[in-house]
Amino acid sequence: MKIVFLDDNSIGTDIDLSGFESLGEVVRYGSNKPEEVPERVKDADVVIINKMEINERTIGTAEKLKLVCVTATGTNNLDKEFLAKRNIAWRNVAGYSTECVAQHTFALLFYLLEKMPYYDNYVKSEKYVNDAMFTHFANHFHELCGMTWGIIGLGAIGRRVADLAKAFGCHVIYYSTSGNHTEDGYERVDFDTLLRTSDIVSVHAPLTEQTEQLMNAAAFSKMKNSAIFINVGRGPIVVEADLADALEQGEIAAAGLDVLSAEPMREDNPLRCIKDSEKLVITPHIAWAAVETRKRLMDIILQQVKELFEVKQK
Repeated sequence: MKIVFLDDNSIGTDIDLSGFESLGEVVRYGSNKPEEVPERVKDADVVIINKMEINERTIGTAEKLKLVCVTATGTNNLDKEFLAKRNIAWRNVAGYSTECVAQHTFALLFYLLEKMPYYDNYVKSEKYVNDAMFTHFANHFHELCGMTWGIIGLGAIGRRVADLAKAFGCHVIYYSTSGNHTEDGYERVDFDTLLRTSDIVSVHAPLTEQTEQLMNAAAFSKMKNSAIFINVGRGPIVVEADLADALEQGEIAAAGLDVLSAEPMREDNPLRCIKDSEKLVITPHIAWAAVETRKRLMDIILQQVKELFEVKQK
């Protein structure tokens, strides 16, 4: 068996892939241009990808190909009709990053809620050296306990965030982006109610027709001017120019993002102009990237490869 990893850099070079080597030949490519892919996969039995487009143009030469594994949940980059026509199986992975993404949601929140950039700078600028007081009250922050946390998309990650928020003493409400989801234990509300009443709004939804550009100027205008907005779902759910305006005009207090409409960040992204870390923190799509999470992801992929070929060998 020959297993070819495309865009291998997307899982990191620190993850042990020796389990795949026990199945056969493993070839790893850190990144690829689309025109390079046909030659690289032409004799592959398994192709493992993250963002690479999989279609007739990229894998049409792969006559032996039996399985495409996506090291992510989203599969928009797969031409499933072409794969079905060629009788090539595909697999993705769901549920592997729940703990990590929930953890990162709170990392973004606390960084903003407790004004960490200000207080860190206050000490490092040496204003605290021989200060008149042992404490410093200049930049107010508030307890999370008692706040209303509105969640957009109460799937596995949203539910985990809800449970943690509840443990901190928050009143948790949620909006179902599909309109079909009901979750016991939490109050489902309409979109406007969530925006108007929440102190924190966090996005954990997939990108769909219902969620694309959901968070736009109209949405931000309905939020409290003291609210914190968190997006660890998908970048295009947010109209970034509208978010930049909302932050600059004080319609909301702050935002924490781990996803953008285009990644890596483009030069023309309107959020580039906001340098105030008390208003905006952006991390480079790392909410899923803890070592344990990436190891779990690749263990699942390895099992998928084993299962397919065990079935074929019977």
